[in-house]
Amino acid sequence: MRLTLGDFARSARGRLDPAVWDFFEGGAGEERTLAANLDAFDRQWLRPSVLRGASSPETAVTILGRTWDAPVAIAPIAFQTLAHPMGEVATVQGTAAAARVPVVVSTFSGRTIEEVADGAGLPLWLQVYCLRDRAVTRSLVERARDAGYEALVLTVDAPHLGRRLRDVRNGFRLPEGIVPANLAGDDRFAEPAAHARTEFDPDLDWSAVDWLRSISSLPVLVKGILTGSDARLAAGAGVDGIVVSNHGGRQLDGVPASLDVLPEIAAAVAGRLPILLDGGVRRGRDVLAALALGADAVLLGRPVLHGLAVGAAEGVTDVLRVLLGELTDAMSLAGVRKLADITPDLVGR
Repeated sequence: MRLTLGDFARSARGRLDPAVWDFFEGGAGEERTLAANLDAFDRQWLRPSVLRGASSPETAVTILGRTWDAPVAIAPIAFQTLAHPMGEVATVQGTAAAARVPVVVSTFSGRTIEEVADGAGLPLWLQVYCLRDRAVTRSLVERARDAGYEALVLTVDAPHLGRRLRDVRNGFRLPEGIVPANLAGDDRFAEPAAHARTEFDPDLDWSAVDWLRSISSLPVLVKGILTGSDARLAAGAGVDGIVVSNHGGRQLDGVPASLDVLPEIAAAVAGRLPILLDGGVRRGRDVLAALALGADAVLLGRPVLHGLAVGAAEGVTDVLRVLLGELTDAMSLAGVRKLADITPDLVGR
């Protein structure tokens, strides 16, 4: 019986090739930031308020004009077909069965933009890496627009991939048949880090936001913000939202946990933009802590892969039902009737 997201992780590890498990779970360098993401939530204590009549909490939230069933979306994760052949298609199906919340589809998804969108029944966003060949990026954006995607999430913390030592030690290469379905498949993609160094635009600057706006009317969020100063620059560049993220600890090791920098970024933004956070969310009470510290919603990453590996779409549904059940339980016990009731007073260290 799987009662926590940790239970799903343990089951998934037994089903995945060890090198694939390391590819999913590993971080950059000594994995200090990877560990910090989890530790940051462990250091938060909830401070409940009593006699609030919160037996039936309301979890709905409106972001970018869309009402979500809960303040949780699915993070962009590359090559989900490593966890299950249906990959992102199963993730969307499983998510839709649990809640109407967005799924962010990676540039390096294992299934095509169109396959994922077919009958999705929930909001889809496209995660964008700006490649050296802008024509390729433009084509992806146009395909997403035509398929009904509702926003673009520009990843800004990856001029190249971080040095992920587990992958180096394992000599990790994508298994035969696992390719980025939206890009021309050839041997360049077999080693993700090497491919990133040759294909990613390492000189990306804030003009990339203007460029995306010039080719698409879709809202643009930037993912990878870790300082208040960059949050102000993002707002000044006219983005529609921010994702506070250290790339799951997979880029520059030694940067702080996403949760630890969230209050600084929330203060810098001052309500001008929606703020999402990823990195380390593993329990419903983690969602509450993130919202109390300034996020409007969180992105869930690795646990989705665990659900995929354990049970395809049904596994993703089960993961989300556990998390959302924990969220409503925590809200009720903390005296939170609706998300608007959450204030910084809800948490303490």
